[in-house]
Amino acid sequence: MLKVKVFTFSPINENTYVLYNEQGKAIIIDPGCYSTEEQETLRNFLTKESLTPVQLLNTHCHLDHVFGNKWVYDTYQTPLHIHPDEEVMLQYAPVSGEKWGLPFTNYSGPIHYLHEGDTIWLENDALKIILAPGHSPASLCFYCEKQQFLIGGDVLFRESIGRSDFPGGNLETLLKSIREQLFVLPDEVEVFPGHGIKTTIGYEKRNNLFLR
Repeated sequence: MLKVKVFTFSPINENTYVLYNEQGKAIIIDPGCYSTEEQETLRNFLTKESLTPVQLLNTHCHLDHVFGNKWVYDTYQTPLHIHPDEEVMLQYAPVSGEKWGLPFTNYSGPIHYLHEGDTIWLENDALKIILAPGHSPASLCFYCEKQQFLIGGDVLFRESIGRSDFPGGNLETLLKSIREQLFVLPDEVEVFPGHGIKTTIGYEKRNNLFLR
């Protein structure tokens, strides 16, 4: 069974996720830790829970989701996993950082590619990869079917959706992704978004005005 821990980091209030099991293995998703204090917050949690990070994943590569990639890799030697079509966004992220007044040192380690339909394993626990572009060129969602939760990045929020006016974004593509990739999941599935509080698929079907 996977446990889910969320941290809200950086001036952009991005949600960083740690998924971990009873054996002390962990996956870090979208490390947004920008400051030294935020890095220490993440490190202290991992140390307190006796967790060993074994994978580093990005749902997509906008700057707020990649601030901590380099630190995580340097600290825990976990190579980055992204969709290949997000690599251009990763390379552009420091330029965005300068524009937002949030400069940072980008990740430059090895990259492993994830594709739609792949499965990520943390020992006996599986995360299915769902490709859901529109907010960015190749946003990924990580779906734990056994426990009925989804790490959704910036695709779907509580009563809202991700922005589509960034480079590589497209509103119609985003709406199509949500309807055809996410709304086909059971209503009970919890959605852990890249910003804000969690929601469920069923709640968004009933209440999200963007999808009516």
